[in-house]
Amino acid sequence: MSLDLLDFRIRQRDYLLRITRAIVSRLNLRAVLRMILQASVDMLQGQLGLIALRDQEEKHEFSFWASYGLPPVLVDSFLPLVEEVPDVSSVEEFQIPHISEKLQEIADETGLLLRQVVSLPMVVDEAFVGVIFIFRSHSHSFSSDDRQILASFADYAAIAVNNARLYESVDTERRRLDALLDASADGIMVIGSDLTLERFNRALTVLTGWPVEAATSKKHHEVITWARRRSSEMKSPSRLQDLTLEQAVSQGWPRREGQSLYIEGDLLRRNGSTVSVGITYAPLTTRSGHLLNIIGIVRDITHFQEANQLKDTFISVVSHELKTPVAIIKGYAETMSRPEAWEQPEMMTELSSAIIEEADRLARLVDDLLDVSQLQAGGLSFRQVEDVDLSDIARQVVERYQPRTAKHELHLDFPRNFPAIRGDPQRLEQVLDNLVSNAIKYSPRGGEIIIRGKADPAEVKISVSDEGVGIPLEEQERIFEHFYRVEGPETRAVSGTGLGLYLTRAIVRAHGGRIWVRSTPGQGATFHVALPRETQIALWGKEEQIIDLPLQDS
Repeated sequence: MSLDLLDFRIRQRDYLLRITRAIVSRLNLRAVLRMILQASVDMLQGQLGLIALRDQEEKHEFSFWASYGLPPVLVDSFLPLVEEVPDVSSVEEFQIPHISEKLQEIADETGLLLRQVVSLPMVVDEAFVGVIFIFRSHSHSFSSDDRQILASFADYAAIAVNNARLYESVDTERRRLDALLDASADGIMVIGSDLTLERFNRALTVLTGWPVEAATSKKHHEVITWARRRSSEMKSPSRLQDLTLEQAVSQGWPRREGQSLYIEGDLLRRNGSTVSVGITYAPLTTRSGHLLNIIGIVRDITHFQEANQLKDTFISVVSHELKTPVAIIKGYAETMSRPEAWEQPEMMTELSSAIIEEADRLARLVDDLLDVSQLQAGGLSFRQVEDVDLSDIARQVVERYQPRTAKHELHLDFPRNFPAIRGDPQRLEQVLDNLVSNAIKYSPRGGEIIIRGKADPAEVKISVSDEGVGIPLEEQERIFEHFYRVEGPETRAVSGTGLGLYLTRAIVRAHGGRIWVRSTPGQGATFHVALPRETQIALWGKEEQIIDLPLQDS
């Protein structure tokens, strides 16, 4: 072998080694292609080189990704070479039509001395990815050896393009997964087969209080700690329950493909507080069944728990409140059915009045439940919207309740010419009725109940004060929730559904107003209602027309 040939082979091997290292190290694709072009031009004693890649979407479209020995402003002049590239997967079949004529036109346009061009397809796994071009300024034709050398570089170029696209595809999927994890409202964690946390999304940081950096690489049980676990009502044959993840894995979980694990309970957060969650663990296994990863999806089920608790409270309260008047009505009706009762007119009158009173109580309960149902649907029905004199409504409420109690003194304190407001008189009477009724019920020792009215240019204000048991500060906002009742030794005997103040606030808000309470336990409570004098209720028309008002947040 001559020294020139030996030197040629050494340089070829050196180029291929450098290109291989560049491909493996995942350098920038354009830099790798330029390196391949430089080696091709040098080995084939050319002057210029171009690499055109095929568009992955528009298969007939090509664009130049790398050039060597050519000013960038002239690259587009070579586009005619890729206008009729055949779609083939083998070197033998590859031939660009009229390539010599196109080369001559390009040479005339650019003023470059171009006499010869060799082009070879870049193919990987029978997929045609692009074309490599090498140009010469002398007239010696490219030999079969030249083509063989160029073919080896073309193969490397095809591998580099394929690797870059695979890496881009994987990177795109990774970024898509990252975006999905970060955007998910549920907490998501990826756990290794040794139960080490590998991924931890932002929603899980909010749920657990553990920052991503602090949680990652910790063992699962160090972050997911249960204050209390409970059995789920949802049973499924494809899902294990009532085991911790550590217990399940130690017992051979998963025993079959797709078998998930579900745990529900109160999760201990990093700051010591708890949150109700349900966690579904899904295994990711190899084809042979070995555990690779576990995907944990953590869902905040606080609202579900509150809904279940609310349902239980609703059934308990409503059944009790319905049962009491029904039992009284039934007892009095049975008494009235006895022959001796008809001989005592005073008793009959008393029993009839009691039955009517309990029937009214029952009707009010049903009305409250219907109003709650309307509220859940998004509005309240208003009738007879007109100018309302709240001082007159307050007087009627006092006249209704004063005869029912001997321990309380009900007083009115309204200035003369108290201004009227626009609203529904029945709903506004419901507000004062609820507040006065509560004032009586929650002051079991009696005392004064004062209903005051004040007005300024913007609002009218009504307050109802009592000398009752009062309301702790931490419960003064919660009393406006449905079915919520203050629990205490002096309030346990008080009947009620816990719906009155919830409906009262809804009515006040629907009139554009606000309601709040000021209270000191043991020293009574004062409920304040403020209603705008120019109420924004555009309700006009027939008196009996029912109009749904959207609720406003105060």
